[in-house]
Amino acid sequence: MIFDYSGTLSLEAPRFARPENLLSALAESGLAKLGVATPEAFWGEIVGPTWTLGSSTAIGYKRVMAQRIEALGLAPGVAGAEIAASSSRFVDRYLAHSRIDPLWRPMLENLAGNPGACVVIATDHYAEATETIIHNLHSWNIPARKAGEEAEPRFPAGNRRRPPFGQLSPLFIANSADIGFWKADRRFWETVQLQLAITAIRSVLIIDDFGFNEDQGDSYGERAKVEARQKETAAFLQEIFQTSLAVIPFFLKSGERDREEAAAQRIAETVRQIDRFLNSGDVTKNAS
Repeated sequence: MIFDYSGTLSLEAPRFARPENLLSALAESGLAKLGVATPEAFWGEIVGPTWTLGSSTAIGYKRVMAQRIEALGLAPGVAGAEIAASSSRFVDRYLAHSRIDPLWRPMLENLAGNPGACVVIATDHYAEATETIIHNLHSWNIPARKAGEEAEPRFPAGNRRRPPFGQLSPLFIANSADIGFWKADRRFWETVQLQLAITAIRSVLIIDDFGFNEDQGDSYGERAKVEARQKETAAFLQEIFQTSLAVIPFFLKSGERDREEAAAQRIAETVRQIDRFLNSGDVTKNAS
C-alpha cells in the first residue's frame, strides 16, 4: 500500500505555500531581508531552478536554498552563515508545519499492526523530509524507517495499549531525494521494489494527489503535469510489480482545501475505500 505525503497524508504541507503563510515565513525566517520577499521571487528564483537538484539528491532544502541565494547575489555583503541560518529557519518552519493529519492516525496504526500489509510513504521531496516523516510517525508510536535501511528503527516508549514494537510492521519512507529519481520515473519504483525485497505481492493500492492539491504558485501542481504523473506512475507500478493495481486519487477541489470539514470527509471516504481494498481488493465495491 502506497501513500503520498505532501497533499495527501499531510494537508498542511501545501497550505504552507499559500501567499499569506509564505509571506509570513519569509519575513520571520529572515529571507525577506535577504531579497526573497515575495511568493513570486520564492517560486521563480529559488524553488523552481533548484527543485531537480533538491529533490533528487541528498543536498537538502536548506543547503540548496542558501547556495541559490548566494549564487544570485541577492544579499551582497551578508555572510554565508547568516544566509544559511535564515534558510534553515525557513525550512524548519515548513517541516514543522507539514505534519501528517491526525485523522490518518487510526488507519496508519491499523496498517502497522496488519501482518499482511506492507506500507510505503512515497514522496517527491527534499532530503530533510525523510526524518521529518519518521519523527511524525514515531510520535504516534508507529514504527517507521527509510526504505532500504536495515538498522532497527528508533521507537519511543509510549502508549501501553499499543502492541509491543516487535508485533508491529514499520512503515517505509521512500523519498526521491534518497532514491535519486522522482515517482514518475520507472527507476524510482524499481529501486523501491529492490529495497522492500518482497517476493509475493497480491495487489497494490496507491493513494496520491499526484500534485493536484499543491498551491497555485507551485508548478508541481500544474494540471497537465498532474494528469501525466498519475498515468505514468500507475503504468510503472503495474509493470514493475506485475499484479493488480488500484488507484485512489486524493483530490480536493479548490473550494474544499480551506474547509476542515471537507478535508475530513475526504479522508474518511478514502479510509473506507482502503478498508474495502483490504477486505476484497476492490476500492469501488460498496461496503456490506
